[in-house]
Amino acid sequence: MRGLPIKITAVVLALGLLVPGAPAAHAAGSIADAQREVDRLRTLAATKFEQANALKYQIDLLQVTQRELVQTESRAKVKVDKVALQVSRIAVERFKGSGFGTSMELLFSEKPFEYLRSANSLEILSRNFQAKIQHLKTYKQELQASRTILRDRTSILLVARSNLAKEVAGAQRDLQDAEKVLSNLSKSARKKLLAAEKASEARVLLKSKKVAKSLKSFKNLKGGSNRGAIALQFALNKIGDIYVWGGAGPTRWDCSGLTLRSFARAGVSLPHSAAVQFNYGKSISYDQVQPGDLLFFGRPISHVSIYIGNGLMVQAPRPGKKVEVAKFSRSFGYKPFIGARRI
Repeated sequence: MRGLPIKITAVVLALGLLVPGAPAAHAAGSIADAQREVDRLRTLAATKFEQANALKYQIDLLQVTQRELVQTESRAKVKVDKVALQVSRIAVERFKGSGFGTSMELLFSEKPFEYLRSANSLEILSRNFQAKIQHLKTYKQELQASRTILRDRTSILLVARSNLAKEVAGAQRDLQDAEKVLSNLSKSARKKLLAAEKASEARVLLKSKKVAKSLKSFKNLKGGSNRGAIALQFALNKIGDIYVWGGAGPTRWDCSGLTLRSFARAGVSLPHSAAVQFNYGKSISYDQVQPGDLLFFGRPISHVSIYIGNGLMVQAPRPGKKVEVAKFSRSFGYKPFIGARRI
């Protein structure tokens, strides 16, 4: 695994492993258990929020498709109406020209040669009529197909919206459950837990900022790609910003919102979804990641971060935390490493 320039390796190693910390080791067992459960619930909420991001992306695509289908249906209807009008006019002309039948009109005609010429015109009119009838059938079929597809896509859109609401509601319940865990503690235990959590977050933030500072304003930062290096620089400048679901800046982020905006700085447009971002760029193995590569975790994918080098990554982890530097390994909590992408 290739990492950062050698001259900053010592700085990074001196900082130790930057793992998001639990409360202090001397905390009572009940407090430590409560902290673990709160962390679990908040991480679960982040997972559901990221799944909601994927659904939002799907909904956006469906809405674009729906608008296009509505326009297609409208154009098909215009065709049907136009040809139907032409058919009706031709039908009237045929009736006017041959209301008694061809043989009777020829029998009583004072000028049979002129009649035969007009009959020839009527034959042309008749062929046009048949052609228009065929066009009308075709256009009606197109209209029916458009309406069927539109109806199907609308049904899918409604289901996606329902699933989105369920994911968001589930994430919010997880956060509420985390609050219940805290509220069930005694006042002193809750105060101790919150103080330990705050101290742990302060330590992680301090170490994260030291890593960023050790890069000397990013002047010597090298990455797997120029775009990745620019994105990494942007993300490291956001250390300390808070996690908020749906956040994509300027000071609030979720995991895919941070990577989205980081690569936007490098001129790359990414969707606001970790799962969908995994479809972009070039696949990179675990042992070949370089600074600026995107790292993906979870089955289904529910977290994304940016590799820094020397086994570290920058990320917006979950509710209750801030943009930070963390250890990169084959799992992020209970979420396995799925793969890396070089943009």
